[in-house]
Amino acid sequence: MKLTVSDHKTGGDLLLLSGEESFDRFFYTRDKAKKYFTIAWNRGGQQIINIDGTNHVFNTNTLLPLMFNQSFTFEKPADIVAWQFNREFYCIVDHDTEVSCVGFLFGLGDLLFIPLDDPNALKLKVLLDIFTQELHIKDRIQNDMLIMLLKRLIIMVTQMARTEYIPTENNQDQKLDIFRKFNLLVEMNFKNEHSVNFYAGLMNKSPKTLSNIFSLYNDKTPQQVIQSRIIVEARRLLSYTTKSVKQITYELGFEDPAYFCNFFKRHTKQSPAEFRSGKTQPVLA
Repeated sequence: MKLTVSDHKTGGDLLLLSGEESFDRFFYTRDKAKKYFTIAWNRGGQQIINIDGTNHVFNTNTLLPLMFNQSFTFEKPADIVAWQFNREFYCIVDHDTEVSCVGFLFGLGDLLFIPLDDPNALKLKVLLDIFTQELHIKDRIQNDMLIMLLKRLIIMVTQMARTEYIPTENNQDQKLDIFRKFNLLVEMNFKNEHSVNFYAGLMNKSPKTLSNIFSLYNDKTPQQVIQSRIIVEARRLLSYTTKSVKQITYELGFEDPAYFCNFFKRHTKQSPAEFRSGKTQPVLA
């Protein structure tokens, strides 16, 4: 099943996908003309999802938010239900304050596998049924209804994710906002800026303050987050483009191809050429 609605004035799209025939490999690559945020629900048994060339275990009855710039395929697509939308349909930044840290789902820099207990699975099933009904109704208020339902979905998933991943403490939201802002700034600047000091300066925080906040939400340091983002992009460019290693070096803000190759191998245990040739299999994560 593939149900869609589009706003031709804004270019906004909302898609509801389920069943193997809806999950075309190329539909989920980052080089598509339209970039979609995705919330995927594994309703079947445990399976593997490959994200940007790395395999991850996707457990049964689990949700996974995915960014518009991630490429992914499912081992068992018939068991997956996915909501997809682009910024033109529902802009996360514009709605962030309104729905309370909605950007948390897509702004933490790490994959969020969110397990569903029985009550939450039932709530999601009811919401899925309402989505399906509304997508079949073509009238003047359809888009407004679907935006309202999408907001409800994002709030629901955000609440479950925060319960699963965020510790309870004083000033939690303020620290979370700093953590998210750092990740968003990295997303905007990582190709040119590789230093924690640069991002700390933009945020008027000391590098030490950022490190202390990161220890609450992530097992990576701020520097490791920057490096991981560079590696993810390098893997994408090696996997999905024909750009040379030298071209990728300069695109990612490095001046010396040899230094970039050493950087890549230090973090992946493979040279860029070895990764591109697929001589070794990705490690489950």
